[in-house]
Amino acid sequence: MRGTRQLLALVLALGVAGLAAVPAGAQTVVGVTATEIKIGNTNPYSGPASAYGTIGKVIGAYFKKVNDEGGVNGRKINYITYDDGYSPPKTVEMVRKLVEQDQVAALFQTLGTPPNSAIHKYMNQQKVPHLFVATGATKWNDPQNFPWTMGFQPNYQTEGRVYAAHVLKNHPGAKIGILYQNDDYGKDYLKGFEDGLGEANKKMIVLKQSYEVTDPTIDSQIVNLKNSGANVFFNITIPKFAVQAIKKVHDIGWKPTHYLNNVSSSLATVLKPAGLEASKDLITALYMKEVTDPQWRNDKGFTDWVAFMKKYYPEGALDDQSNAYGYNVAILMTQVLKQCGNDLSRENIMRQAANVKNLELPLLLPGIKVNTSPTDFAPIEQEQLAKFNGEKWDLFGELFDAFRKN
Repeated sequence: MRGTRQLLALVLALGVAGLAAVPAGAQTVVGVTATEIKIGNTNPYSGPASAYGTIGKVIGAYFKKVNDEGGVNGRKINYITYDDGYSPPKTVEMVRKLVEQDQVAALFQTLGTPPNSAIHKYMNQQKVPHLFVATGATKWNDPQNFPWTMGFQPNYQTEGRVYAAHVLKNHPGAKIGILYQNDDYGKDYLKGFEDGLGEANKKMIVLKQSYEVTDPTIDSQIVNLKNSGANVFFNITIPKFAVQAIKKVHDIGWKPTHYLNNVSSSLATVLKPAGLEASKDLITALYMKEVTDPQWRNDKGFTDWVAFMKKYYPEGALDDQSNAYGYNVAILMTQVLKQCGNDLSRENIMRQAANVKNLELPLLLPGIKVNTSPTDFAPIEQEQLAKFNGEKWDLFGELFDAFRKN
């Protein structure tokens, strides 16, 4: 027994001596070594939202570029991304693997409202940064109750209010039909839109139709909406169902004023598959430069992105807005890591994420800047309306700023 105690004392002494020889924080920070930092991600590379899978790929390509240029403060980014198929149970499984087995320093750009909702409490219980999630749900901006989770894009309720304001101004006697995904994502947009209409104007909504992400088609919902007599259509769908909805509206000869949520505004993954003629006159809200818009052809942010795509992600489509989105947010994440200096503790990663000031990302619309603070976890809060002319989105109206409540 005495020998065992002596051996234990020797092991402890060696352990303490070993720790003393290691620079403070070098090996005690999860997911960080002297040469790398592990960043985890989940994306739907398969399943009903697989059109978004390219976001995970373009982020990986950008981090490769960063690593080729020497990394961040001398460390390479070890980017670990898994396919969750847009299935919340699968997201939980993959994220637990990232946190508990891979031991990532932070989770970044996990995609989708239902998948992120499934890991929201877990990430905050584990106190792991859950940064710049790829969903505009309003709940990601709740630093008081969920101090480890932060959004990125303008939130869905703000966007819903933008469309409501436009309807009230331009179609005061409208009969409104709404199609929405039956989950937190769809309901968030719906709440913002209804709040924007106000109590007195909610009676303008003549029919609401929902769908499940597992549904094969939404054709019957579109027929029901047309038969309701609606002359304004608010289309709250992810790309797969947006394509179906736009096609069906066109095929049955329904001609409402058609508002399409921003998350399905990509020319490559939605408008082209749905048909450019069928997509004509759609209205959406934008916060990024549309990569198919000729006005940006000589813009430095755009030309730098094209050069990056050709070198690091040549198989990625140059007409897919998701590839511009992933590029922007990867630059933001890299900036946060730069701000961390040599302190890459999870606490400091969150501290720096909540201290971004007037950052201009290359593919944001002019005038839109990223700002965060310890009490504001909504990095982007400005948008502008645009109409599809059959070839590209044309911006119109003023920049809508959530701070001003327009």
